[in-house]
Amino acid sequence: MPHWLQLMLESLPSLLWAALIFTVPLTLLSFVLGLTVGLGAALGRLFGPKPLVMLVRFYVWIFRGTPLLVQLFLIFYGLPSVGILLDAFTAALIGFTLNIGAYTSEIIRAAIGSVPKGQWEAAYSIGMTWSQAMRRTILPQAGRVAVPPLSNTFISLVKDTSLAAAITVPEMFQAAQRIVATTYEPLILYVEAAILYLAMSSVLSALQTRLEERLNRYGGFLEARS
Repeated sequence: MPHWLQLMLESLPSLLWAALIFTVPLTLLSFVLGLTVGLGAALGRLFGPKPLVMLVRFYVWIFRGTPLLVQLFLIFYGLPSVGILLDAFTAALIGFTLNIGAYTSEIIRAAIGSVPKGQWEAAYSIGMTWSQAMRRTILPQAGRVAVPPLSNTFISLVKDTSLAAAITVPEMFQAAQRIVATTYEPLILYVEAAILYLAMSSVLSALQTRLEERLNRYGGFLEARS
């Protein structure tokens, strides 16, 4: 057996374990929490009072305009200087959540804005309140529009979790770094990590395609494929 293949097979369990214990939970938790933050920020910007609108704009401006790695460093290494101590996983979760929230807020805001005004009027005409119209009429339609960009954001987040290695989160990429430190085979191990990230992204992309096709089948946003 070639040396490179043997090394890949020996290191595979460690990489998969790190992905299962840290990469996957960090991705799922960050996206769910970030989506919640993004929805709240989008609604605040669209329908909130002016001070809230300005606050949301400032939040989005900061987190979209600065590198994610810098945000993680500020949270994990910077906050202890003002007495706020966070473990690595918590710091990464906060950083990814706030970053994802900023991006998803713009996606959701645009999706809600794409719903025709007549849909609001139709909901009000049958006696719905604002919250009922939003929940039963506007958000379901906006959700269909938002699925592709939100799916792309989720796939990007899977890859971005590798940045958590910089603040000592023992996720998959840092597991590869630790093995490199003992084997001195960076090319083989980093290629293996890249293949695993590619595999996860490919599976998610296939699921995204199936979801979009399903939404299209039930009156979604995509043109019917010939």
